[in-house]
Amino acid sequence: MAFDLPPLPYSKSALEPFLSERTLEFHHGKHHKAYVDKLNELVGGTNLATKSLEAIVAATVETKRRTEIFNNAAQASNHALFWKSMRPRGGGSPSGELAQGIQRDFGSFDKFRKQFTEAAVGQFGSGWAWLVLDNGELKIVKSADAMTPIAYGQTPLLACDVWEHAYSLDYQNRRPDFVAAFLDHLANWDAASVNLHLADKD
Repeated sequence: MAFDLPPLPYSKSALEPFLSERTLEFHHGKHHKAYVDKLNELVGGTNLATKSLEAIVAATVETKRRTEIFNNAAQASNHALFWKSMRPRGGGSPSGELAQGIQRDFGSFDKFRKQFTEAAVGQFGSGWAWLVLDNGELKIVKSADAMTPIAYGQTPLLACDVWEHAYSLDYQNRRPDFVAAFLDHLANWDAASVNLHLADKD
């Protein structure tokens, strides 16, 4: 069974002016596709070929000789969530159960926003900022390179990619401006709420 590049949940121009069609063409069509293609090459004919991305991540995270498999599986999974973490006319603040959880665990949405921004902007080099569910508690974590909260048993609800190629065509080196645009105009709180609901049912 080969892994497929998941289609974007919107058109390549749908996130403009905050992320350009050109950025999505390169980021989804080349970077994400390269991870999927390389993963298929690495696991083809092995017992990993029939497993889910999450199962491959769990099976390879602490195995040095399988680092390349882990990196490509994790990045394929990370990007799949990243695309769903954004939507046209997104941003603002969540409602319902997710809003209540943010109030409970961060004190307010403004405090959440500040902590998320600090994690995303403060991640040294390439990596990710995440809103996760960890043993029933909402947390903000950041990770370097391909590392994913899945490897630590956490459930990612929302992902912000802060690898430079995620924003450099539109924002050059202004990562704080990209993170602000993500939170103010792109974040898909509906999808994060669905992820929280599904995690609560497990």
